[in-house]
Order: sequence, then C-alpha cells, then structure tokens
Amino acid sequence: MGTFNNAWLVLGLIGQTVFSGRFLLQWLYSEYKRRSVIPMAFWYASIVGALLLLCYACYKKDPVFIVGQASGLLIYWRNLQMRKRDKKEPEAAPSEVTS
Repeated sequence: MGTFNNAWLVLGLIGQTVFSGRFLLQWLYSEYKRRSVIPMAFWYASIVGALLLLCYACYKKDPVFIVGQASGLLIYWRNLQMRKRDKKEPEAAPSEVTS
C-alpha cells in the first residue's frame, strides 16, 4: 500500500508545482511584454494544476480542499472560455461603440 500512497503524494506535488508555477509563468511573460498580462498558458496551467490537486484532495477526502479546488476550477475554466471568445470576436472600432 506504500507505493500507492507515494503515487498519490507525487500526483499532489506535481499538481502543486504546476499550480504554483503559473505565477512564475505570468511574471516572466509580463516581463517579456513589459506590461502586466495573463497569458493563455496561465489558465491552462490553472486548470491542469487544479484538476491534479482536486484528484489528490478527493483521495485525501478533505472537503475543504475539494471545495476550494472545485470552485477554483470553475473560475479558471470560465476565464479560459471568455479569453477564447474574445479572440474570436473582432473588436468594435471606437466609432461603432454605442452608449
């Protein structure tokens, strides 16, 4: 049973690494762009990290951890959807915007 527990621990650590690494990714990308931006990869890393951590939380049967990761996952997914939608829709020229 020890190997099985170690596998879950490794999964949790990978999830936490991906989840925390998204902030490093955002920082480096912002430095590259010379302005504060959130790249698409941030949202993908958020989703992957949250999914891995949610699996680990379910294994640990920790309701606080489960609720935190599940709710965050919904937010990250929605932000990714909005970013993808924004890329598909052309921006209106200032003269086309109505009040």
